[in-house]
Amino acid sequence: MAVRTLIVDDSRTMQQLVKAELERSDAISVIGVASSAQEAREMIKALDPDVITLDIEMDGMSGLEFLERIMTLRPTPTVMVSSLTSEGAEESLTALELGAIGCFDKSDLLARRDGGSKSSLIDLVLTAAQARNSAGFGQRRATTQKVVEGYRARPNSLIGIGASTGGVESLIEILRQFPADCPPTVIVQHMPETFTKSFANRLDRLCPPKVEEARPGAVLTPGKVLLAPGGLQHLEIAGSSARLHCRLLEGDKVNGHRPSVDRLFHSLARYAGPNALGMILTGMGNDGAAGLLAMRQAGAMTLGQDRASSVVYGMPAEAHARGAVTEQLSLRKIGARALEWCRA
Repeated sequence: MAVRTLIVDDSRTMQQLVKAELERSDAISVIGVASSAQEAREMIKALDPDVITLDIEMDGMSGLEFLERIMTLRPTPTVMVSSLTSEGAEESLTALELGAIGCFDKSDLLARRDGGSKSSLIDLVLTAAQARNSAGFGQRRATTQKVVEGYRARPNSLIGIGASTGGVESLIEILRQFPADCPPTVIVQHMPETFTKSFANRLDRLCPPKVEEARPGAVLTPGKVLLAPGGLQHLEIAGSSARLHCRLLEGDKVNGHRPSVDRLFHSLARYAGPNALGMILTGMGNDGAAGLLAMRQAGAMTLGQDRASSVVYGMPAEAHARGAVTEQLSLRKIGARALEWCRA
């Protein structure tokens, strides 16, 4: 059955472009177009769409305000349509934190009015449709977390995390639990390159540890969380167990992604072995499954987010199916378990 989609945008031009793009897929059916939050509210009640595409920059009630109401009163998988510039990254990250499934750059459609290959908007809508049936979708996350007191990490221990769809919410919840002197932590979160610096800055504001975008040669030290830059390079670690550092390497996409969780996890298996803990969180596809299995085979501890708390139970499901996951845990428990395993 086709994914029933409602378009919400106050620009007639964008309405037409989004509608034309989505109708290129037989798997999507556009069931309505709304020009305001008020009109959209009535159409959502009447039509009960599977997925909503929502403009962030609307007159009257903003897309972010409307998204918050949707996710509070009638959770519906939503794809934000925005200008994904560095200036718009903060708004887009807020949308993802509120529960949006993904963000699409409207300039991509404006530049491609003559057609050509299909855009990622279709993939985002289809991914959002899968989230609708997930037990983890629409769950209200805790806004505060108890931070572990008096924590000291075991020497040479470190944590690697991979996440995709739904990962922004999940990472915020997990890292809010981390103490200021947490184990060295490296993260690959699938997101556009214009987002990752802003996301690192947001995590740094919200969480006790120091969070930065990873740079070549950055040393892994307690109390520091390093986030892979989006888009152009893969993040790996290298060096001796006593002084591991980051490498940013060019290369083709792996499992459709760059940076790839698999590339990070394989490097952790090689250079950190039994000192490492790998954690795979909510996300579409299979990126990270093979790398997490390599980590487990190298003696590392491996954790996977469970189905019930995942927005999209794809990446952790594939890792579990391959025998890569030592323990499956809910989002509320997985961070604490990682800290416990790494504790001195």
